[in-house]
This record gives sequence, structure tokens and C-alpha cells, in this order.
Amino acid sequence: MLKNHALVAGGLGVIGRNLVTHLADELGWQVTAVSRRKPNFETAAQYLSVDLLDEAATRTAFAGAGPFTHVFYAAYQEHADPGEQVAVNLAMLRNFVAAADAASPDLQRVLLYEGAKYYGAHLGAFPTPAHEDDPRVMPPMFYYDQEDWLTGFAEDKPRDKAWDYVVLRPDVVCGFAIGNPMNLAMVIAVYAAICKELNLPLRFPGSPICYGKLAQVTDASQLARGSAWAVTEAAGNTAYNLTNGDIFRWSHLWKRIASHLQMDPAEPMPISLSEMMADKGPLWDRIKQKYGLVDVPFDKIAAWGFGDFIFNCDWDVISSTTRIRQAGFGSVVDSEAMFLRLIDEFRERKIIP
Repeated sequence: MLKNHALVAGGLGVIGRNLVTHLADELGWQVTAVSRRKPNFETAAQYLSVDLLDEAATRTAFAGAGPFTHVFYAAYQEHADPGEQVAVNLAMLRNFVAAADAASPDLQRVLLYEGAKYYGAHLGAFPTPAHEDDPRVMPPMFYYDQEDWLTGFAEDKPRDKAWDYVVLRPDVVCGFAIGNPMNLAMVIAVYAAICKELNLPLRFPGSPICYGKLAQVTDASQLARGSAWAVTEAAGNTAYNLTNGDIFRWSHLWKRIASHLQMDPAEPMPISLSEMMADKGPLWDRIKQKYGLVDVPFDKIAAWGFGDFIFNCDWDVISSTTRIRQAGFGSVVDSEAMFLRLIDEFRERKIIP
């Protein structure tokens, strides 16, 4: 029987790192991960440094590392210009999947990760709970270009190729990863550490409206388990929302986080984290030295702009998980408990005091 061999793009991001750990170290799969950086932790997975924008280099690297049975695409490049964001992220997916397909005569499934931006969560209020077949919003939106290309590529593949695809749509993935642009748990943890060092209350930094709205997140471990299910058991050629399966309000969660850290939550005070944290690099260096923390550069430890966006969503953000539950993946995670667990993990790993 052919052993499962996963190829993971974005292997050190918050999605990819936790997926690689689950597949390689927990399920015993052979795993090849693609990342621009080298891993700084022990893993059974093999890491490749490949520029996915270089089509020829990608094909050469995968030809030597393959063949693969399952392919996971979790890579992403941020660009301020929407058109450039579409062009770059589509090119990376195209080169990645085409090269994996060429290297893998027995490829079974390709998994593409998207998110709640598919439903317009980044634009403003949208119909909730969002369902997988809801109408798209006004482009540009690189998710649409990626999904349309993948659908077409799968339909046009030779008849001797039997693979299909699945799309997963998590939202605000939280887990352990360094240098990831969208790791909300790390934003909160580092913000709290700075407030505590300055003898400040842990004030919610977003808008008063957001403070009372309903929100959702996805535990990276939950997503890893769901991803393994999606490529081995789920029906193909379809999309599934995958979150923790619950919802929360910041007005309740924020007080639990403050209590867990033995801090006063005080009242919310809207600030721009991007602006207020811009001069905190020297303070973070002192915190690292004082508490013997891992030497992670301040500009790599938290994405303050992402925090500003999440904490100023003045609308409910809820995705329906009915489809994936009915299909067979019924795992749920307590989101409030998840944040407290991750904060404790960041402490144990000496990322925060």
C-alpha cells in the first residue's frame, strides 16, 4: 500500500507548522514542507527552501522530493496593492500544484486554504452565519482566482490522473508559530506582556462596538486534524468552513484573559496598535533580557496591523460549520479556553514572560 506523502506549502506558518507536526509526528506520514526559512525545531518532516514564484526551480525541487499523495497549500504573500496580491498568490499556487502534479502519478487530493474574507469579512457586515455556497463579493480577492484556477486545472487534467481537491475556510487561525503575519493569539500575548511591563491595565485596544460583537477563531491544531480528515475522508471538489465550532464576545473573553494574566482589564480604549507599538522594540529587547526569553526580533513576533483589523470589526463574524459536521468532522474547541492554553504555551516556550 502506498504510504501517504504530504507536500505542504507554507510549512512554518501558523497553519503549516501545526499541520506538519500533526501529519509527521502524530500520524506518521512522510512529509515534505516548503518554506523560505529553515525550521528551528525537531521534526520528522523534510523542509525544502523553494521560491514558488520560480516555476522551473519548483518543478526541479518537487521532482527530486516526490512523488506525493496529498498536497496542502497554506502559503501566502502580503501585498498592499490588491492586483499584485492576486497575481503573486495565484502564481505561487499555480506553480506549486502543477509541479506537484507533474511529480506525482498517484496524487490523490489537493487541499487549498482560504478564509472568511471569501464572504467579505474584511469589507464590513456580511450575512451570518456564512455558508460555503454564499455569493461572492466584489473582487479583487485572490481566493476567487486561486479556487477558479484549481477547479479548472483539476477538470482539465488527463484522464489517467485521479486526484481531486478540497477547499477549507478557517478564520483567524491561532497557534504557535513565529513570524506569521496573522497570528492573533501572539498579538494578544505580546500586547499583554508590554502592558504588564509598563504597569498598565490590559485594556481592549479596539472599538467599543467590536467589543460586543460575536467573533470566531480556529485553533491550528483543530485545523490540522480537520485537514487530515479532509484529504482522506471528505467528499472532494467542495468547500468546507472549519472553525472551532463556537462563537464568543470579546467583552467576555478579554476579562478572562486579563484574569488569567492577573491583570486589570479596565475599560476598552481604542488605539492603533500599529502606531503605539512602533517604538516598543527597545522595550521588548529589555523584556527579553530581563526574563530570559527566546530572541525573536520585535518586528517578527506580532503583526500589529492584523490586530488593528480584528479588534475593529464592528460586525459579527460567524461561519456556518453545518456542512463539515454533517460530512463527518464534528470536532469542536472551546475558543476561550484555547486562548488561555496558547498563552500558557507561549510562556512555557519562553516567548513571553
